[in-house]
Amino acid sequence: MEESIFSRIAKGEIPSYKVAANEKFYAFLDINPIQVGHTLVIPRKQTDYIFDLDDDTLAEMIVFAKKVAKQIKKNIKCNRVAMVVLGLEVPHAHIHLIPINSEQDVDFRKKLKTTPEELADTARKLQM
Repeated sequence: MEESIFSRIAKGEIPSYKVAANEKFYAFLDINPIQVGHTLVIPRKQTDYIFDLDDDTLAEMIVFAKKVAKQIKKNIKCNRVAMVVLGLEVPHAHIHLIPINSEQDVDFRKKLKTTPEELADTARKLQM
């Protein structure tokens, strides 16, 4: 399998707006967010499909995502943090964490216009 852009981001080969990281997982801002604070959580070890992850890794990824979601909820004004798994755009398992106030806030057809400065500012607010 060819190395995904997400693998290269997790290795630091491609710059990202890091929110959280440990030896197994990496969380960073989506550069085409649908809401301010839209964050992606990935396993460092590339696996194409989230349900191909072994049970322990999937469970640990959800727990890691929960910690990131709590950080988002604490620092971004929202009612909840949605967790969405689509997984077709990039061949690397990932979870979208999206601050929402209503279900209509999860619309992947509508992207926010953001600047690198705005993304950097949001990442600083969320960093763990």
